[in-house]
Amino acid sequence: MEVTATRRWLALGALALAMLTVGLDMTVLNIALPTLARDLGAGTAALQWFSTAYTLTLAGVMLPAGALGDRFGRKKVVFGALVLFGAASIWCAFAGSSGELISARVLLGVAAAALMSLSMGMIPVLFPDPAERGRATTVWITAVTLGMPLGPIVGGLLLNHFWWGSVFLVNIPTVVIGALAVGLWMPESRSRVRRPIGPVSVALSAAGLVGLTYGLIRFGDLGWGDGAAWATFIAGLALIAGFVAWERTREHALADLSLFGDRGFRMGTIYQLINAFAMFGLFFTIPLYFQSVLGVDSLGSGLRMLPMIGGLLVASNFLEGLRDKIGLKPTLMIGFALLAVGMGLGALTDIGTSYAFVATWMAIVGLGIGLVLPTSMALAVGALTPERAGAGSALLSALRQAAGTTGVAVLGTVLSTRYHSELGPLNHKPISDGVGSGVAVADSLGNKAMLHDVQTAFVSGMNLLLVVCAGIAVVGLILAAVTTKSRTTEPGAQLPDSESAPVA
Repeated sequence: MEVTATRRWLALGALALAMLTVGLDMTVLNIALPTLARDLGAGTAALQWFSTAYTLTLAGVMLPAGALGDRFGRKKVVFGALVLFGAASIWCAFAGSSGELISARVLLGVAAAALMSLSMGMIPVLFPDPAERGRATTVWITAVTLGMPLGPIVGGLLLNHFWWGSVFLVNIPTVVIGALAVGLWMPESRSRVRRPIGPVSVALSAAGLVGLTYGLIRFGDLGWGDGAAWATFIAGLALIAGFVAWERTREHALADLSLFGDRGFRMGTIYQLINAFAMFGLFFTIPLYFQSVLGVDSLGSGLRMLPMIGGLLVASNFLEGLRDKIGLKPTLMIGFALLAVGMGLGALTDIGTSYAFVATWMAIVGLGIGLVLPTSMALAVGALTPERAGAGSALLSALRQAAGTTGVAVLGTVLSTRYHSELGPLNHKPISDGVGSGVAVADSLGNKAMLHDVQTAFVSGMNLLLVVCAGIAVVGLILAAVTTKSRTTEPGAQLPDSESAPVA
């Protein structure tokens, strides 16, 4: 079947819808945790594993999923992942115990990893023209990014009217629509070379990424003095080093490390990692500020993220025209500058700051994200040929996820360290456990002075976090100025047309 322009964009719409659902699922569970603790009798460890099981599986499965799509057909794997995502969502919704929910979340992570890897990998197949590919990449990354801040809004609305399982069932309509659209409009494609998927490569990459991610999660929860966190983190690094060494000896590698020889892929990936590091940390922190300092509920917290979403949408809408007019390099520089300015303004927030000021700097940050993310993604995806689209996109997705997890761990530690130091004589349990615990203690005692001190300590930590994020954005700005060529697109690695393999 001919891949017409209409069919290409309809297929992209299906991929964007699937990725919106995956992004939403990363954050929607968080607001249901108190209800899950009550209804399933889940303790603190179980509540942590509801999220950790998903994150670890996502990290471990991305690279093999991309290779599977290249070998057996990307359309087949994407369709199967959508079906699995829907089935796992239903299992999550009706889980009768903590163990059952954790198992269902593992399956959900498997499906999400395949969708994240291969949906991006389909873009070079669907859009061989660089100009169209840039627009398609903007649509895809906007859908991914929008899902995360929308999670608390959707979850809050559902929990106000339905039971906790509804936060998983919301996935079903989008999964059904996405699966139908993929079946009808997405062409099949695969690598012409039937590369074997080595079990050693899969084991090393999965174990290394899981170990690294688990160590970072423990750092974020327990701080840098946790011995188990260091053990798993170092083991993960060692396994990843072993994976890289092993891959260099293989004729058919699981991860196409030669892509880093391409300037566009290398720099686009670096910009993605910088942005993910800061963005994930920010998404983790801002809801805590809204709920513990402004005193709003989960739904109110989600709604107060709308200025950032609005800024992202505005920037994404005008991105293509701006990039065509002034070039890729100035677009990246403006994006990183907006991120630095927005986060720098955010660092001026105190407990008496009006929401209008907070909304302003959040909108500026959203504008920056809307310029940097699609532009850097287009730069990286431009280096991917249809032949290795699945494995290449899986590598980029795995690195971006690792950078985001690192951002949450490092920036969370920055915040908690400053929080503890600012508490002074209040730095004892349960107040030291976090701002939520501190506010709960102060409220139960009716102690307004304690509440003020706890909130002030948290905001001080948040401000330091934002200063660090602004500094990271400045690093991105400098790199964009020094290393990026001033053109709309940069050349990517090209393979002969005969090696690409759309087969339907």
